[in-house]
Amino acid sequence: MNYYNEIKSKIIDNENYARIKDYSKEKHKVITYYEIGKLLTEAGSKYGENILGKYSERLMLEVGKKYNRRTLYRMKQFYIVFQKWSPVATDSIEKNEKVSPLATQLTWSHYCELLTLKDMQEINYYIDMCKKYNLSKRELRERIKNNEYKRLDNFTKEQTLYKEQYEVTNFIKNPIIINTSHPYDKVTEKILKYLILEDLDNFLKELGKDFVYVGNEYKIKIGDRYNYIDILLYNLEYHCYVVVELKITELKSEHIGQIEKYMNYIDKNVRRVTDDETVGLIICKKENKLILEYCSEPRIFETTYLLKTL
Repeated sequence: MNYYNEIKSKIIDNENYARIKDYSKEKHKVITYYEIGKLLTEAGSKYGENILGKYSERLMLEVGKKYNRRTLYRMKQFYIVFQKWSPVATDSIEKNEKVSPLATQLTWSHYCELLTLKDMQEINYYIDMCKKYNLSKRELRERIKNNEYKRLDNFTKEQTLYKEQYEVTNFIKNPIIINTSHPYDKVTEKILKYLILEDLDNFLKELGKDFVYVGNEYKIKIGDRYNYIDILLYNLEYHCYVVVELKITELKSEHIGQIEKYMNYIDKNVRRVTDDETVGLIICKKENKLILEYCSEPRIFETTYLLKTL
């Protein structure tokens, strides 16, 4: 096989396809680059790794400057990473080709961001997030930069691997990143709440999927006294209220009693028959696993926060 001519033919075919057919052209590009990656891998094993440099020099002269060595290396890397994951037949250009289903779900720009990662489980997680939230390349890059996957607990990571059913708290990050445009020497609970509400969209994204804002300083009356829930949320997917309490200290035992009281109030006075039981989330400066270990209420969770100056 003349690998160079085959690669050049696929590139030219893809360039022409992109000009004359808008529908599904991005998928066509991804499949073409996957197939080129396969050819480059085979050519490299036969002629040596420096074949990438030789091919790129010719392609830049004969087809276009964007087909440099770095671009060809990305194509080869793309094939090597995704060919391991259950390849199945697709509507590729050549019917006898097989392409991993994971490798046809996003744009090439998305994959260039993902190929900076080494863990396939992490790559798969971000593919799922892109599909769920229709993330742009920029949004994907920001999530990777913020180490979103690494901030999930190990149990949730295992669930993403085996596609198990999730719970409302699974995708809450630890720590939760709270953006601020002004550095603070000392943060009070009032300031922390202000920073969250100032960038509420980001806060809800840090918690996961389908959280919506209900209110802050949510007033409830227990006996003759009024109490105020720091932030009250609702999750549309799991049909439950989420009581959020903010603490600028390490988690303490009295925090558990406080949030449990608020959760019970919401369950008794606000929750509808069609809603699931209320969940409690304590966002604190420092974790205390020992306290949660002896907490009898499984619906209470903790995470920490990290202020990020923009």
